[in-house]
Order: sequence, then structure tokens, then C-alpha cells
Amino acid sequence: MRSVVQRVDGARISVDGRLISSIGRGILVFLGVERGDSVADADYLLEKIINLRIFEDGEGKMNLSLLDISAEMLVVSQFTLLADCRKGRRPSFIQAEEPEQARRLYEYFISRGREKVEGVAAGEFQAMMKIEMIADGPVTVLLDSRKVF
Repeated sequence: MRSVVQRVDGARISVDGRLISSIGRGILVFLGVERGDSVADADYLLEKIINLRIFEDGEGKMNLSLLDISAEMLVVSQFTLLADCRKGRRPSFIQAEEPEQARRLYEYFISRGREKVEGVAAGEFQAMMKIEMIADGPVTVLLDSRKVF
């Protein structure tokens, strides 16, 4: 399971011109499910993300987590995070999980997140979404449950 974590001052998602989710200060998480991922991958990434110390403390140092400051989290499914662009010019998505299994793990991630974080919002799985965000920093972190990077 792979994610791009972006610290934001706010983010919102629209589908077909209709606002479906929004958050204030917090983290925007793009989440890609890889073939063979399990709930263990989701649990690992969720714990890593909500405890990442990427928010500044009173001295301006990145020392606080999402949980420390009671910030919100917006989760967006994004299979393109599994793109393999090593050959040719057209990305291959063969490493992305089949949609039904990916949906189960995406929904599991959100459900577990709501148990731990007060404000968790989500995108719409497999929808074409318009995502707006106010990047804070920018602070962007790449995470992979298989620790590829």
C-alpha cells in the first residue's frame, strides 16, 4: 500500500460539480492499494500517517502529529500511485489491486481512521474527482507499507 501525505490548511473534493468532502487544517492522503495488500498494510500506513510528526510546534520544528493537534484527515483512493513508468511512455498499472479488493481495503483504512481521528473525510472510490487543497509548507511525504522507499 502506498500513500502520498500532504499537510494542508484545507482541502475539498467535488464530484460532478457537487462538493462531497472537505476538511480544515490537517492531512490529505492519497492512497493506492497494491496487489497482495492486506489489512496489515492498511494498519501500518494508518498508524504511520496519524503519528507522523509533520506539524510544527511552538518553536517552529516539525514535532507534532495529526493526533497531537486534533487535525483532520481527508483520504482519497488513487490507484495511479502504483504506476510503473520504467518502460516506454505509457504507465502500467498492473501492480494496482483489483477494484473490489482495493475498495475493501480503502474503506477499511477509512473506518479504522475514524476510530482514531475525530475528523476523517473521504473521496468517492472510482469517481472522477476534482480535488482542491491549500498546501501547507509544502510538506509532502511518500510512504509505502512494503518500505520500498
